[in-house]
Amino acid sequence: MNVRVPAESDFTSRLRSPAVAARIGVWLGISFGVCFVTGLISHYAQAPSQPVPFPTSPFWGYRVTQGLHIASGMAAIPLLLVKLWTVYPLLFRPIPRQVRALALDLLEKGSIAVLVSAAIFQLVTGLANSTQWYPWSFSFRATHYAMAWVVIGALVVHIAVKLPVIRDLLGADIDETSHDRPEAVDEGDLTRRGLVRTALFGSTLAVLATAGATVPWLRKVSVLGVTTGDGPGGVPINRTLVEAGIDEIAVGESYRLTVTYGDAEVVLTRDDLAAMTQHVVELPIACVEGWSATGTWGGVRMRDLLALVEAPAGSDVRVRSLQTRYAFGTSLLWSNFAEDDRTLLALELDGEPLSFDHGYPCRVIAPNRPGVRQTKWVERLEVL
Repeated sequence: MNVRVPAESDFTSRLRSPAVAARIGVWLGISFGVCFVTGLISHYAQAPSQPVPFPTSPFWGYRVTQGLHIASGMAAIPLLLVKLWTVYPLLFRPIPRQVRALALDLLEKGSIAVLVSAAIFQLVTGLANSTQWYPWSFSFRATHYAMAWVVIGALVVHIAVKLPVIRDLLGADIDETSHDRPEAVDEGDLTRRGLVRTALFGSTLAVLATAGATVPWLRKVSVLGVTTGDGPGGVPINRTLVEAGIDEIAVGESYRLTVTYGDAEVVLTRDDLAAMTQHVVELPIACVEGWSATGTWGGVRMRDLLALVEAPAGSDVRVRSLQTRYAFGTSLLWSNFAEDDRTLLALELDGEPLSFDHGYPCRVIAPNRPGVRQTKWVERLEVL
């Protein structure tokens, strides 16, 4: 059976116009830009080495930036699909014969191929991460970070190649036909403005369908939100005690917390921790999957614990968990976090002892810190 390859002339809708593509491209570029910048912030907040410590204030900062990261990624999906639909006929354009025209054509198509494939990879793996589904063997965080630079690099090259045309298109009316393909003349039921508005409406719906994971008052309409906010104390649970590979015996009567600095060492039971001066803070947990929730946490200030071993001011702390499975069983608590009055070794949530799955007997809770760094089932604090 012979399969006919489409020709550029087969695509006759006037909606497949550079004027439409340019306008969709502006919004897509904004979405990619916000997603890239907020992704860099998230990556840095999780980095094991930070030349400039991530700030503790505003306490809601990471919650906002990570919420924007997921929202902008979701917004990009409908925009990318419409953008690809408008430019699809160009794939079948005849190859130029002149050297200069051929070089520009190859550069343009090459940048588009890299941009589209990298963008699709980012959006698909990002969606999978938001549902905590990892059907691959590579490190999501490292790969997602590297591919983000590929997307932005390809986007910059694409814009540079097309900049003269883009400027001309955006400076003219959307119905201007000077840059249209000769075959793109068929009228449809939808105008070009209508298509752009439909794409933006679809983008807005995609954001609303998921934003409830970060914005509580949107949860009733966010039918695709990764979490509903359910959980003890109104805080969802990402990883259970069993999933973390912890036996309940390890967090029972035999549990001990060890605090060390040099040769100094203090060993505490949970009752010892409960007997210390308790403090209450209201802080959110914001996770890389895009959800966040505010909890009322009660426990011991981290700096009070460090004072037991006479730790000097400005000390970083290595936090070790009883967790035996998955990443982030160990995390670094930078000195500015350790000394912040709002940083607790939490024993309670919403006035009740932590549940096993929320980190009982104790967990770290600190302002403006990624959820994966809010270590649960803490067994050891090592002052560095």
